[in-house]
Amino acid sequence: MKIAVIGFGAATIGFLKVMKNTEHEIHVFEKAKDIYSSSLSGIRADGKLFVSEGMGGDLEIPVPIQEDVVKYYLKFVNCSDDAIEKGDSFVKSSYYSKFYENGFQPITAQFFHIGTDELKNVLHNLYEEFRNAKNIRFHFETKVENVTNDGDIKVYYGDESDTFDKVVVAVGRSGHKLVKKIIEEKPALVLDNTKVDLGVRFELPNHIVEDLNREMYEFKVKYKSKTGYSVRTFCNNPAGYVVAENYGDFVTVNGHAKMYEKSENTNFAILVTHSFTEPFNDPIGYGSYIAKLSNILSGGQKVILQTYGDFKRAKRTKRTYRVLPTLEQEKYILGDLNLVFPSKTTSSIIDFIENLSKVIPGINYDDNLLYGTEIKFYGNKINNSQLPDIKFVGDCSGWTRSITYATAHGMLIAEEFLKS
Repeated sequence: MKIAVIGFGAATIGFLKVMKNTEHEIHVFEKAKDIYSSSLSGIRADGKLFVSEGMGGDLEIPVPIQEDVVKYYLKFVNCSDDAIEKGDSFVKSSYYSKFYENGFQPITAQFFHIGTDELKNVLHNLYEEFRNAKNIRFHFETKVENVTNDGDIKVYYGDESDTFDKVVVAVGRSGHKLVKKIIEEKPALVLDNTKVDLGVRFELPNHIVEDLNREMYEFKVKYKSKTGYSVRTFCNNPAGYVVAENYGDFVTVNGHAKMYEKSENTNFAILVTHSFTEPFNDPIGYGSYIAKLSNILSGGQKVILQTYGDFKRAKRTKRTYRVLPTLEQEKYILGDLNLVFPSKTTSSIIDFIENLSKVIPGINYDDNLLYGTEIKFYGNKINNSQLPDIKFVGDCSGWTRSITYATAHGMLIAEEFLKS
């Protein structure tokens, strides 16, 4: 078989893990200039790996397969095993009952944190393994514009096109435009497209959460707010850094942590899940609109920074106090996120933080920081069984939301191809 793989991220790594050195001809198309150039994926920034049945996606990925994924990545680190931050979240933890008593649902997991700096070595080592495989060819700086199936499966890139036996679309959530274009005439492929998470990146001093960070590197909890909306934490980064993410036509915010370099702050996302009903069918468009609105208010390609006290009182922030931002000053502007979010979203975030302070005193100090917007797009949930020769894999399929699950999904699709 001649197979095109679009995008180089976690799902593609899982696919190539199974397919390397087989008799099948694999072409990987990546729009970035190299494997290090894009920061829109967890496989290029931070590198958190989880083994959990309660997070990471809606596929049923058995724990042994998840553990195999983690072991595979850790084979490619250049550091010692002791240098990797790892442990359990809410497993035999005194914090479990504390969160539960205050209305939170703690999510149990094993975690492994590689770090953005060491992750570059992992990517380099993985790339070298795949590049040296007899059957894999990489095409960087090659943006795929469309995939069609009119008897022959064609992949269009630039002014060129090529014919393939099968295509794997693994473009992540940032590749939603390509996914939408491929499926726009095939509405039966979409099982669900009603959700988007809107929220903020929350930053506070390490000393406020040092006991929690010491017990578990990553804490994930869900909470049903007074508005009825579900709120969750995501991507906790002890001694980490806030970063801006440029999607081309808008900028959002994210966070990461390094293995060797540490800051004085911890950051994590607070995300409010919005579930819509018909006739709504464009959650990515809605989330993008909210992000663009925040950029308009910030005067361009910047995010908005606000203290929690000002956010709670709906006042524009004019100065920060005790908490020094870890995001570079040229990438944010002090402002008012209340002008961006719907009122129910704002109320849900405040309710979440105030209730969280019952478990972690100081989490609701007025001078803690909120950066906005942070948006997590749920890709259209695709019915892959409808297109046997074109598969949507990883986060762009709507079925995964983590490195572990996306990688495992790529492995499963590769095994399916080999059986067929």
